[in-house]
Amino acid sequence: MQELHDAPLAPLTTFRLGGPATRLITATTDAEVIAAVREADDSGTPLLLIGGGSNLVIGDKGFAGTALRIATTGFRLDGTKLELAAGEVWTDAVARTVEAGLAGIECLAGIPGSAGATPIQNVGAYGQEVSSTITEVIAYDRKTHETVTIPNAECAFSYRHSRFKADPERYVVLRVRFELEDADGLSAPVKYAETARVLGVEPGDRVPLAAARETVLKLRSGKGMVLDPEDHDTWSAGSFFTNPILTEAECAAFHARVRERLGADVMPPAYPAGDGRTKTSAAWLIDKSGFIKGYGSGPARISTKHTLALTNRGEATTEDLLALAREVVAGVREAFGITLVNEPVTVGVEL
Repeated sequence: MQELHDAPLAPLTTFRLGGPATRLITATTDAEVIAAVREADDSGTPLLLIGGGSNLVIGDKGFAGTALRIATTGFRLDGTKLELAAGEVWTDAVARTVEAGLAGIECLAGIPGSAGATPIQNVGAYGQEVSSTITEVIAYDRKTHETVTIPNAECAFSYRHSRFKADPERYVVLRVRFELEDADGLSAPVKYAETARVLGVEPGDRVPLAAARETVLKLRSGKGMVLDPEDHDTWSAGSFFTNPILTEAECAAFHARVRERLGADVMPPAYPAGDGRTKTSAAWLIDKSGFIKGYGSGPARISTKHTLALTNRGEATTEDLLALAREVVAGVREAFGITLVNEPVTVGVEL
């Protein structure tokens, strides 16, 4: 294990923001991860887990405790069964499954971060979610001090949520197991309308795996959602807010606000979310509230490519970013009566 003191954390995040940690440990094996977690827990030291750093907003004062960077490696493919170590780079793992001719996660290409974070957030994009292919999550249980294997049915997956996110102080993900599909080199059925349109197929059709992955990468790049050190639009956490899910009453009130503000002929995006609820688009809400692409005059601004990404233009502080986020939240609430919820995890700060 590598150990550093008063260690900068900003370089470990895609925002490139945040102050130092009292101590930074880099663990490269499951045993090292468990040892570092146990040491922190036994001594009562605050612990911050860091994977790819793509979903973290760390305060300018940093983290008073031990930051544990999980840098474990391991990619094991057995037929259609895939096991990934938590520290594996997710987008690289997706590329390798496509090369192996296996379907199920090809539309999750280009998502920054590590494999261990995917079940926590139930990572999803372009019609796929990891909950559809994850079979088991191997984790260290900080309550029982045991390594446990949690089957999919016990992970409590829902939209950008899981058992692990609901109880963030309990589990440390070590490995994730997936069941993929051998569809003779073809993708899973294309579900996302934009992807289908670009591919020139109908929703439900299959396409060559490489074509699906390349199309998603192009779509993500066009929105600044593929990491590029030279492009400040990618100095972000991707989507900063989750898409709101509304009850019938909330949806009716929302539609009334839309008619009042934008006219009776305007229909906001709406997708069934189960139990009579409706999911709408956070990006649409932000844009229609007046926060257009590139909004802002300071060092933290909305991406020039996508309204859902808040970005560091190079000299921002975390407080600059949070001020922008608060402005957007307040503006959307005033315009449409909906309170946006941040997707990234905040450390030492809050909206």
